[in-house]
Order: sequence, then C-alpha cells, then structure tokens
Amino acid sequence: MNTLDRQDLAIIKALQEDGRLTITALAERIGLSKTPCQMRLKRLLESGYITGFVALVDKTKLGLDHVAFVQVTLDSTSSRALNAFNEAVNHIPEVEQCHMTAASFDYLLKVRTKGMAAYRQVLGEQISTLPHVQQTSTFVVMESVKDV
Repeated sequence: MNTLDRQDLAIIKALQEDGRLTITALAERIGLSKTPCQMRLKRLLESGYITGFVALVDKTKLGLDHVAFVQVTLDSTSSRALNAFNEAVNHIPEVEQCHMTAASFDYLLKVRTKGMAAYRQVLGEQISTLPHVQQTSTFVVMESVKDV
C-alpha cells in the first residue's frame, strides 16, 4: 500500500481522536459499511501506517510532574558511538523522547521524573554515564502549553 486515499486518512484521523472507536462507530463516522472499514483498518495496521493503540495518561496525576529537556553532546559522532548511545538511552525509562539533531549538540532528550531530586539522580547516574556523553545542558519546563 503506497498511497492513502481520503477514507484511509479519515480512518487514521478518527482513531487519533478516539482510539477506542468500535468498527461500527468508525465505519459510521467515515461513511463506509462495516466490512470495508474493517478491511481498510486491517490493511493500515499490516502496512504499518497504524502502529498500535495506547491509553494517554495524565502523568502529573501520577506524580511525574517534572519535565526537562536535555541537550547532549557526544565526544564522537562515528556510527559506532551513535549506535552505542542509541542502544543505551533506550534503557532509561525516564527518557520519554530522544531525538538526534542537526544542531550544535547531538541529541535532545525529554526527561520526566517525580521532581528535581529524582531528575538530578537520573542525570548524574544514568544520562551522564551513557556511552560517549561529553556534555549535557538542561532546560526545565515551567509549564506545558501543548503536549500531545
């Protein structure tokens, strides 16, 4: 499946808005009967356009209200160094996102913890000790205006 038509895009949009829609409700919303809608959804899943379904959680209610962005500069950007960093950073649960950048630093991490003390521990004991980390710089979030 190389291209998506407007009905495929409508299915994706509807499920992004409410991932708990039944096939019947989804079909009604996009104007298809149940069987063709179900076949399209199956195709979208099998082809990787839809990769899964999750519950969005209010992490502040779970006590995870400290968010920081961390710029990470590596001592090397060889494939070996990048691969070692990429593998290791995936084992830190507090790192919600990790992006390689085209900037004056190599990676931007989004880190969520229960508070500043927990963040300092994650930074000092885990992030700073990742392979090839030369330098980090932290930006603490004061308020999230848009967080999808």
